[in-house]
Amino acid sequence: MDKECIQAKTAPAAIGPYTHAIRVGDFVFCSGQLGIDPSTGDLVEGIEAQTNQVLRNLASVLEACGCTIANLVKTTIFLKDMSSFPKVNEIYAGYFQGDFPARSAIQVAALPKNALVEIEAIACRQ
Repeated sequence: MDKECIQAKTAPAAIGPYTHAIRVGDFVFCSGQLGIDPSTGDLVEGIEAQTNQVLRNLASVLEACGCTIANLVKTTIFLKDMSSFPKVNEIYAGYFQGDFPARSAIQVAALPKNALVEIEAIACRQ
């Protein structure tokens, strides 16, 4: 298996023993991104700001892999509170032109750094 570990220079540093993404063939498996501002290392405040920052961070990881948001085929959204779903959904939709990837959204008990939202993704480089 040909596997490449990818660390994006413009995304926040990993906060644990993982890499931003793994490329295997044409597929890219992106680790979950939090709403951390890469310039400060701090979590931004509020669900809207965190959702936008998560998607910008994910875009940075995808760019380091030679992809864009348009290459996404599957995302998983982890929410601290499902009542945030409508706002997250609205912001998320604004990042796509045309077809949306397959997606799951689940509520979790807690996220690292007490984040409100985290998104992981799978992309295809074709």
